[in-house]
Amino acid sequence: MNANFRSDNETPVAEPIMQALLSANQGTAHAYAEDDWSLRLDQTFSKVFETPVRVLPVPTGTVANSIALACVTPPWGSVICSGSAHIYHDESGAPEFYGHGLRLVRSEADQGRMSPNQFDAALAGAAGHGVHSYAPAALSLTQCTESGTVYTPAEIAVLCERAHAAGLVTHMDGARFANALATLGCSPAECTWRSGIDMLSFGASKNGCLAAEALVFFQHHEHYETAERMRKRGGHLYSKMRYISAQLLAYLENGLWLQLAAHANQQASTFAAAVEAHDSAQLAFPVQANEVFLRWRVEALEALAAAGMEFLTWPGQPDLARFVFGHSTSPAETGALIAALEAQP
Repeated sequence: MNANFRSDNETPVAEPIMQALLSANQGTAHAYAEDDWSLRLDQTFSKVFETPVRVLPVPTGTVANSIALACVTPPWGSVICSGSAHIYHDESGAPEFYGHGLRLVRSEADQGRMSPNQFDAALAGAAGHGVHSYAPAALSLTQCTESGTVYTPAEIAVLCERAHAAGLVTHMDGARFANALATLGCSPAECTWRSGIDMLSFGASKNGCLAAEALVFFQHHEHYETAERMRKRGGHLYSKMRYISAQLLAYLENGLWLQLAAHANQQASTFAAAVEAHDSAQLAFPVQANEVFLRWRVEALEALAAAGMEFLTWPGQPDLARFVFGHSTSPAETGALIAALEAQP
């Protein structure tokens, strides 16, 4: 059996989401987010997050992150983030582009998670020369992290408290936010604004949607119009926005997003248990959501690939591989991966 564990970006659209698209595809609708679906987003997200929010639908996580950071950070400002953060490594300078030269400041992090002391050190280093330095303006945390680990609400709260005390706005890159909630078992509110998060890049494309993301403002609603302008100027105001908004509504309806994420997490957990039981394969990081990082002999990883298992070997580390489990990963596919693993000593 061939099975794809390269990325949850490569999974198909979930059937309920496809049905929502088909339903939205009946007749005409007002353009540029003036449609009935888009106009319902604030109300629906406010109910899910238990607080009044403003929601900006966008097609990609990159633009959600970039607009969020750029609308609260001046060109002479900086954003503190983990050294492994997606915005730091994988967005080709998009936050700096949207922010007209804002700077991303790297913080040390353990297993993807930034500690309060690591944040303090990054903050002190970023602003150490007064007017000669970039002015720290925002803190960005990734949930789940790029190592597949998860911040608890208590960990988020401590970091946000320190950031707010220093005058920083707090942002969460929630590309795999649903997977984090499925692990933590807490409410969306507990993991965001109740812990001090001001803005959330709400990911959905990795978990069953088709090019559907959102920027959610919990605080600083005054920046919403700025974000709208940036979305338009950056070319991401879809004329037929109903096709993004209808997905987001269906995604949240009846807890579909958490059901899909819980399935992905379970498949990852099943594979992680097999790795832990193996004589030579090792987990590089704790498995807390839907990603498994496997450290193993190069020839053993090559044997997995030869057996039809698709995964990503980490750049510059040929003995480190990432396996991502999605909403559509079947138990049979996970079983085939485990069999291929166990076939190697």
